[in-house]
Amino acid sequence: MFISSAFAQTAPAAAAEGTGIMGSLTGMLPLVLMFVVLYFVMIRPQMKRQKEHRAMIDALAKGDEVATVGGLIGKVTGLSDGFVQVEIASGVTVQLQRSAVTQVLPKGSVK
Repeated sequence: MFISSAFAQTAPAAAAEGTGIMGSLTGMLPLVLMFVVLYFVMIRPQMKRQKEHRAMIDALAKGDEVATVGGLIGKVTGLSDGFVQVEIASGVTVQLQRSAVTQVLPKGSVK
């Protein structure tokens, strides 16, 4: 009464077509494509930035001029395993975690 006979006759045939292995793969294809795009647009560039930052932190040396996460700019006066001593003014030295250093500045930036 509510379903016409044409729809009722084609429903089992349509359901049988979609249950095969190709139907499953076709249904998962958009999900796989979204993950691939997400990897190349977001995950891969972030991993590259982390690798570059880690290399920069490992290459820190005394006398380098650096900028920190908090906006402090100074000269590296000492290094230890996880920390850096940065002189931000004459006679004023702060101790920071190495990960707080965001950028190594060109020589002569700090006056």
